[in-house]
Amino acid sequence: MKTFLLTLLFFTQLSCMSKAQEQTNVQLPVDSLPSPAHITLLFAGDLMQHQAQINAAYTPSGYDYSDYFKSIKDEISRADIAIGNLEVTLGGKPYKGYPTFSAPDEYLYAIRDAGFNVLVTANNHCLDKGKNGLERTIQMLDSLHIPHAGTYINADTRKQQYPLLLEQNGFRIALLNYTYGTNGIKVTYPNIVNYIDKAIIMQDIKDAKTLHPDAIIACMHWGDEYHSLPNKEQTTLADWLLEQGVTHIIGSHPHVVQPMELRTDSITGERHAVVYSLGNFISNMSARHTDGGILFRLDLEKDSITRVTNCGYSLVWTSRPLLSRKKNHRLLPANYPSDSLSIAERNHLKIFINDTRSLFSKYNKGIKEYTFY
Repeated sequence: MKTFLLTLLFFTQLSCMSKAQEQTNVQLPVDSLPSPAHITLLFAGDLMQHQAQINAAYTPSGYDYSDYFKSIKDEISRADIAIGNLEVTLGGKPYKGYPTFSAPDEYLYAIRDAGFNVLVTANNHCLDKGKNGLERTIQMLDSLHIPHAGTYINADTRKQQYPLLLEQNGFRIALLNYTYGTNGIKVTYPNIVNYIDKAIIMQDIKDAKTLHPDAIIACMHWGDEYHSLPNKEQTTLADWLLEQGVTHIIGSHPHVVQPMELRTDSITGERHAVVYSLGNFISNMSARHTDGGILFRLDLEKDSITRVTNCGYSLVWTSRPLLSRKKNHRLLPANYPSDSLSIAERNHLKIFINDTRSLFSKYNKGIKEYTFY
């Protein structure tokens, strides 16, 4: 398997004990023992480009997305690995929004510059522009050296690159990605889309285990659009994935947030994060519940074993030009200063916050909100 090396381990190894220490069983002082390794993973939901977004970003010299992530860039960049769901193709001109997405190349540059260093591409819109769209999207990601998972030009590249192994801070993270479908569009040979197929997933998990990862994370594009609770298929599949050896599960597709839980294995004591839907990250959707989403943060620590030390979510909301009377869309944290917003923005943001907190207070298990702005 081809390994995507994000960075090198930044702490030095503990010096070996002297022969005299070994003979006399002299114990090292506590403060000289190696500290556990830490890593912070951050997950974002659907990165969309509806026609209104494309139109708003247009300038005579190209497309300007500089306002998009300005207020949350620091939080994204603080993560060791930030992963987003790229729910558009980069299929080239003409640029189009729903129902067959083809986003300007400048959008991908903005996503990278915001701090995202991994993208997943298996979703129901990955074939919107057919074979050329799938292949050009992969070529653009590769040209910017952005590791990705979910779609492949052919079987050879999938074999080389999947499961996607991320190495950072001494951790080895195996990333999987699957979608329930592609809006009825069939994949064109020799291209490959990772569909949800238990036989294939089971083999991929086995392959992931051979990489000796500290965690196996499955990003699942599943569920019913606009439903605030996971369906039976999601919950059953989540149970099955954990049984097969997946460590954590991150969901997308419904375009609204769904509850999350931190499960504890009754035998091993290992904790598993299950997030059923991150919701929209940035889009032009305006219906209730669709205009925001969450950033999900997962902190891991390891010495002899790997454990979850903390996980939480923060609410993010998209301000549209129709509400702000500004040129472009902006992604804002829930605690963004209200005196900087128009009355219309305040009202819509308040509705999203109240709805989401009410849902999570009722259904979340073991995962709490945090703020960062």
